[in-house]
Amino acid sequence: MSVEDSVGTVPESVWVKSSYSSGEGGECVEVASRLGLTHVRDSKDKAGPIVSLTATAWTEFVGFAARHTA
Repeated sequence: MSVEDSVGTVPESVWVKSSYSSGEGGECVEVASRLGLTHVRDSKDKAGPIVSLTATAWTEFVGFAARHTA
């Protein structure tokens, strides 16, 4: 199974679930790196939308999230 996005197919085998996932259906994301982009999706809706970010945008997002967590 794979998901289509703007750069083609993202194989299921490259998706990695967040280490913060409780495994109980909580609010989690999965990420995949492919063709120089980082793809992000909702782990509960694998067929749903995917956000694709450049390396710079991904780094900025992770830094922002790290600064704004409780």
